[in-house]
Amino acid sequence: MSKYIIRNMSDAEVKSIAVECAQKEGWNPGLYDSSVFYQTDPNGFFVGLLDNNPIACISTVSYDGSFGFLGFYIVKEEFRGKGYGFSIWKKAMDYIGSHNVGLDGVVAQQSNYMKSGFKFAYSNIRYEGIAKMFSNNKNGIVVFTEDHFEELVKYDSKLFPALRTKFLSGWVKLPEAETFISFANSEINGYATVRKCSVGYKIGPLFANDTETANALFVAACNFAGTGSAIYLDTPEVNLNAVALAENYGMKKVFETARMYTKEKPSIDVSKIFGVTTFELG
Repeated sequence: MSKYIIRNMSDAEVKSIAVECAQKEGWNPGLYDSSVFYQTDPNGFFVGLLDNNPIACISTVSYDGSFGFLGFYIVKEEFRGKGYGFSIWKKAMDYIGSHNVGLDGVVAQQSNYMKSGFKFAYSNIRYEGIAKMFSNNKNGIVVFTEDHFEELVKYDSKLFPALRTKFLSGWVKLPEAETFISFANSEINGYATVRKCSVGYKIGPLFANDTETANALFVAACNFAGTGSAIYLDTPEVNLNAVALAENYGMKKVFETARMYTKEKPSIDVSKIFGVTTFELG
C-alpha cells in the first residue's frame, strides 16, 4: 500500500522541490529566491511524499505572527484529484493558524480558494517586455547600501501588511540583482529590486509615492537587466498608473492572479504599489 506523508522542507528542498516545480509550471521563479524565502520562516514550507517521492508542495510563511502568505501550492499533474493536495493544504493552513493569510492564486482556482475562506481583493497582472537602455534624468536614484537598510524597512512597512525585516535582509543581497532607492528631501519615496530569474529579470517590488518616481526606478532596473533581456513586472490591476507604466514600455499581459485574503484586505495604499514583490511570498 502506498504511503503518503507530509513534512517540513529543508532549505535545499525548497530549491530542489518547490522552486523546481514552480519552474515547470511556468512561474519563472528567481534563480536565488529559495534561501531568502526559507530564512523568512523555516517552518512554513511543506512537502508531500508518496512512497518517499515528492508529489506536492506548499508554503504558508508567517511574517510577524499575525500576517502570512500562501504560495508554492503545487501538486504534480498525474497526482491531482486524489486528495493529496487537500491534505497538504490542510497541514499548511493549520500551521498558519489565525493569521490573516494572503495569496496570489491562478484565476481558475479562485472559486476553490473562496470555499476555503479566502476573499477576492483585486487582480495582479504579470507583464512581459524587453529591456532597453534608457537615460535616467531623475536625481535621487541610488544603489542600495547597508546604510539605507533601516529606512528601507520603515518605508516598506507602509506598503506591505507586515514588518518583513528578515525577508528584506536577504532580498537586498540577492546575487545577480540590484536594489535601487529613490530619495526626495532626504527621505525614501520609492525603491525597486530587479533580480535574475529562470527567464530574464523580474522587477519587484516596485514601490513609489508617485508615477515619476516609479518610472525612474523602472528605468534603472531595465538598465541593470541590459538591452534585450526579458523583463517582468507584476502590477495590481487596480493601480491604473502601474498598468499604464507597463503598457507605455510596450509590455504585454502574460499572466493573471487573484489576490485574496482570509480576513479583511490590509489597509495599504495600492496606488503606490507599481510592482508586487513576489507571487510566492507577497
